[in-house]
Amino acid sequence: MKHTPTIRAELDRYLQQEGLSLTQFGHIADMNRGAVSAIVTGNKPLSVNQLDRITEAMGLPEGHFYDLFIENYIIDHPPNMRRIEPFLFRCAELDKLDAIRRVVGAIMDNLLYSPKLFEIAENLFTQERHAAALLLYEGVADAEKYQHSERLAICQYRIFTTQIGDDQNRNIRAAAVFEAFVERLDEIYQLDALKDLANVYRSLRKWDKVDETAKKMKQKAKAQYLLKHQQKNRECDEHKKLNRPLFVYITYADLLCASVCESQGDYQQALQYTYAYANLDWVKETDEDTQHWINLFKGWAQANAVANKLLSGDINALYDYVEYIGAPSDTSEQDKVAQLLNIMMTANRYQIDVSDILQRFETDVNSLLKFPQSNDIYTKQVIPEQFARFGYELAYYYLHRCSYIDGFKHLMYSMVSYHTLNNETYFIKCMVLFERYRAYAVSETKAAYLEFIERVWIADVKKNGAIDRRS
Repeated sequence: MKHTPTIRAELDRYLQQEGLSLTQFGHIADMNRGAVSAIVTGNKPLSVNQLDRITEAMGLPEGHFYDLFIENYIIDHPPNMRRIEPFLFRCAELDKLDAIRRVVGAIMDNLLYSPKLFEIAENLFTQERHAAALLLYEGVADAEKYQHSERLAICQYRIFTTQIGDDQNRNIRAAAVFEAFVERLDEIYQLDALKDLANVYRSLRKWDKVDETAKKMKQKAKAQYLLKHQQKNRECDEHKKLNRPLFVYITYADLLCASVCESQGDYQQALQYTYAYANLDWVKETDEDTQHWINLFKGWAQANAVANKLLSGDINALYDYVEYIGAPSDTSEQDKVAQLLNIMMTANRYQIDVSDILQRFETDVNSLLKFPQSNDIYTKQVIPEQFARFGYELAYYYLHRCSYIDGFKHLMYSMVSYHTLNNETYFIKCMVLFERYRAYAVSETKAAYLEFIERVWIADVKKNGAIDRRS
């Protein structure tokens, strides 16, 4: 039977090796002699704060004894949350995720610890220590998987938002799992959850799911808005939990439905939804935040109304649209890429020469072809897909007009982006476009392309197992 070493034995051996008395070591570790003695003799449990002081005094790296701490004071003792809680926070600070995983595995057989572990996870999530919080949420969710609790639903919501990343295949699996828990959330929390789900489905171009989710969000938001103003004499603290003013969830649902119609080529219906979120006279609030969002929606509606006409084939709307997006404004990079994407889609669909427009927005085009960094689901999901699509449309335009250097530059950007997003459909479209024009690529471009494809192939082999080289 393997003997597990103890921290106190390690400390005792160090004191003897260095010839230090308890008092001398106490001075080095900023601890009194009695505390050091109690730890060495085993008469007093060790706190993580004391452990950190001892570790530093022994000249060892931070967290050196954390595995032993778990063995000596968590696994070998009845769980004590007053000891475990500060240890988990310290592990999160030091990014000791394996230690957190071991603690969760050691204590989560007992559901009594779920509420406290959930509270710790929420605090870590607020501190943006998402990787550490995720381990706790997963532990609580697994322990409570047969419970029909709101806590379980919130865990699944946090797991969903934390797991969403570059891999679109992983994202669709995460969305499918979480969708089953939305109705278990508090009615107010459901609005943000539905908004986040809709944005993920939008990035995946799952338009039927976008439509379904948006309509559900609108229905729930309208009911909450009506309830809020029926109870206008009472304080509505519930609505302070939302990330946006309550009316935004109603109008954003219309914007999402408009994008669904655009994807289906139903531009007239898209216009009707656009007019709906442009008309906000019904909004009762008058505060600064409300006015900010009203102005945003009106600006989006103005641009999107012209964009709908443009995409439907009304070429006369092109230069009106260009003048609109070129006018001085507070347009964000997110809006700008969507606007330029509309122009390129129109140019490619109707074979329009937009070289003068591209020249006018050359600075914008060059600066836009970077992924923005944000924790917001929309910016993390919808915008990167639009950037990749923008690169593809630019490549298609330039290659069809024999501007091969620019065409291949944007095509490689789009191909790399779609590989990062794990979007196989558009990744293959990029490859097909490259092969169609391969004869016009310079040797350096061909070499870069082959090197990239080989890296993708090797990564796939490593992921799915080595292939039989005998064939």
